[in-house]
Amino acid sequence: MFDDAVRVGEWQQQLAAALCSTSGLDDRGRLDAIRALEELVCTATAAQAALSAELDTSTRAHHAALGEPAARQGRGVAAQVAWARRESPFRGQRHLTLARVVATELPCTWQAWRTGRITEWTATLIARETSCLSLADRRRVDFEVARNAEQLEQMSPRQVEAACAGWAARLDPASVAERRRRAEKDRHVGLRPAPDTMTRLSALLPVKDGVAVYAVLSRVADAARAAGDPRSRGQVMADALVAAVTAYGQQTGTDSSSSGVGINLVMSDSTLFGGSEEPAWVEGYGPVPADLAREIITDACSRDEAVWVRRLYTSPTTGELVTMDTRARRFRNSLARFIRVRDRVCRTPWCHARIRHTDHAHDHIQGGSTSAGNGQGYCQACNHAKQAPGWTAVTLTGPETDGHEIETTMPTGHRYRSRPPPLARIHHRTDLPPITIDYYLAG
Repeated sequence: MFDDAVRVGEWQQQLAAALCSTSGLDDRGRLDAIRALEELVCTATAAQAALSAELDTSTRAHHAALGEPAARQGRGVAAQVAWARRESPFRGQRHLTLARVVATELPCTWQAWRTGRITEWTATLIARETSCLSLADRRRVDFEVARNAEQLEQMSPRQVEAACAGWAARLDPASVAERRRRAEKDRHVGLRPAPDTMTRLSALLPVKDGVAVYAVLSRVADAARAAGDPRSRGQVMADALVAAVTAYGQQTGTDSSSSGVGINLVMSDSTLFGGSEEPAWVEGYGPVPADLAREIITDACSRDEAVWVRRLYTSPTTGELVTMDTRARRFRNSLARFIRVRDRVCRTPWCHARIRHTDHAHDHIQGGSTSAGNGQGYCQACNHAKQAPGWTAVTLTGPETDGHEIETTMPTGHRYRSRPPPLARIHHRTDLPPITIDYYLAG
């Protein structure tokens, strides 16, 4: 398919060079060029999928030759694909799963994708909505929905999703029902950061429950607005949800005031006392403005809640938290907590998932020490990928290395380095060490 990666790089450089000057096209030509580039992007993602599938096949064969159990063969491929595409390992796994399926099981979809008629997301929807079907039924849906590439190109993602779901329900209603039951078992609530120091609370619910909850909140909002409430409809719905959940917690004794919930708030002492506006960091959320951090502490003190202060020293040049050692085999208590506070999120580039594992960079079984210097924070998926054959990691030391830097080598020989984010920007004054404020609601 390609002579080598150098040739692809040359194409990219030629295109980048063309952007250094105006195109010289008229408006019709500009629009045609935009469409041509969109088709090129679609074909490029199909090429990435084909190469990912080849990498997966090659790696699985290598693992089988090494005697790896079938369940462990192919481990780490998704992480490599994610690194190459500069995305999180979660998205890398999704790309790899699609690559394994589409070319062999969805020929019409593959034809439309590789010729630039549909996007990678459209191909993903077709693969996802037919995943519960047998191979024969899956190919039937693929034929019915994607055989006319021109028609498929005009369909919105929601239309593609509905068409595939409809055919799947007609061909194998039992499998669709079983898929629905499995999905209902996966109901959950999630929390992630949103812009402007907000959070986005989401819930994956069965359709009847989700519709019922929204209908109740809508009625509450309609009644409040009819009574002259100045809040917007959305504000009333959000406030009603919070009030209902917190009231339930108070009734059952599971609200934050009775359970001793802790918020790990990391900030410099100059920020705490108003001498700096450097953002603070809330574990599990991310950066928050200095004024909000001070407001959290002030509010806690005014309500007689417990505020614990722990000093953590940083490097005067990099701003990273300094190391600490332990003789324990496992990362426990203060050491594991220190690594989570230092690394904040998974150390894998572009991952940014929450830290679930505190891992040895140089494996303990190979003599690696259980220390902050040899430790790094990983999400579960990245930690498992690192256990695949051919992956190595080492903590870099020496005069050229300032701070905590780990170099990871993949089975292909590609390497990447990671280091924890600085706690704060480095100012001229370095005699004020940052502190960690462990903020607990008193029980």
